[in-house]
Amino acid sequence: MYKKKVLVILGGDSREREISLLTGKACISALKKIGYRVIKFDPKFSSLTKLKKNKPDVIFNALHGRYGEDGNIQTFFEYYKIPYTHSGVLSSMIAMNKNFSKQFFIKSKIKTPKYFFVNTKDNLNLKLEKEIKKNNLKFPIVIKPNNEGSSIGVRICKNLKSLKIEFKRLIKEYDGIIFENFIPGKEIQVAVMGGKSIGAIELRPKRKFYDYDAKYKKSSKTLHIMPAKITRSKYKQVLKISEKANSVLRCKGIVRCDFRFYKNQFYLLEVNTQPGMTSLSLVPEIAKNSKISFLKLIDWMIKDASINR
Repeated sequence: MYKKKVLVILGGDSREREISLLTGKACISALKKIGYRVIKFDPKFSSLTKLKKNKPDVIFNALHGRYGEDGNIQTFFEYYKIPYTHSGVLSSMIAMNKNFSKQFFIKSKIKTPKYFFVNTKDNLNLKLEKEIKKNNLKFPIVIKPNNEGSSIGVRICKNLKSLKIEFKRLIKEYDGIIFENFIPGKEIQVAVMGGKSIGAIELRPKRKFYDYDAKYKKSSKTLHIMPAKITRSKYKQVLKISEKANSVLRCKGIVRCDFRFYKNQFYLLEVNTQPGMTSLSLVPEIAKNSKISFLKLIDWMIKDASINR
């Protein structure tokens, strides 16, 4: 019986490289247990032109961050006409670009925190106080890169002084920056599988918010509550909002939607088209609660893979 050859692409050059390696390792182990033939491919050390030479039947995209989940790498997969997991070029690009995705949310009447976007190349002499008033933002204000994942570069600023300091820090590295109202309340995250929400988890981090350390370090002791402790009607509502967001961005495969729940309302922060698959990752945990084992989840992703996603 022919066993599909799966090329797992992992690592890369983004700031999320270490997390990608952990995701890749977990997925490679699962794929081998299922019975697939597996090839490991790290674009940091191998040219993407060699993708085709491996003659894979499917590409499992285990990359995180820029160049891996922003539509860039997906263009290569489609050029070589190799079926691949997760979302396609356009959906990946929009979801990774917080300014673009928020515009889609607002147009589709999906609540998201009030915000404004700054292109640092065109706004070197930006008057922050004026922009804050113009866009009706109030402190605390969240400042973050427009196109990073895993909460990299995210800071919560309580006053104008700290906001200016963080702005000066970020403009050294990023061309686009998001300023948005900080929404207190519960951290709720939803896993979407093939367009259908499979569950919502509540996170209670010991830190200020669910930042990089809270996501990936066991020492952070973030409390995971599955299913999320909200009323049944609100639970159903957040699942529906996630399905709507998934549809609006035309995402495929596995997706995670991140929310804040405050004063009985859900605020969608972002849609992640390449959610982590590490031992601390949320999607596998949500799937397990829905009677979907990690092996079944990974197998489904391979079977769901296609060209021109």
